[in-house]
Amino acid sequence: MSATSAPNRSSAAARRTGYVVAVLVNAALLYAISIWPGWEAVPFLTDDTRLVLGWVNASIVVGIAANLVYLVRDTSWLKSLGDVLTTAVGLVALLRIWQVFPFDFGDSSFDWPLVVRILLGLGIVGSIIAILVALFSAVRRR
Repeated sequence: MSATSAPNRSSAAARRTGYVVAVLVNAALLYAISIWPGWEAVPFLTDDTRLVLGWVNASIVVGIAANLVYLVRDTSWLKSLGDVLTTAVGLVALLRIWQVFPFDFGDSSFDWPLVVRILLGLGIVGSIIAILVALFSAVRRR
């Protein structure tokens, strides 16, 4: 490898294995949230969770679809565009969760709502940065 060449991407087999694992993990997560045991089993989620569930599920489904596409066509520019799409849907889900805030931590002496707001804020900022990076990568790799 010369000093000016780009580092090699991981092997195609390793990437495809990662895509399959991502599909399986996301499918299991979707099943756990929507079917069994369901989001209702989480004690700190309120009934308002129903108001954010559509975007959360959409984020998971888009992630599954993107990874299935990568199994068929594994190019770096397509992966970058897929990253833009999956991160954008995830960002909408985070914004909706921020807006609805479907959490009830009871009478805990610890300020869990503040911690969750900080984590959501970091996720939102990180998602915006990730979208910009992926857009730049898609344009550069095209």
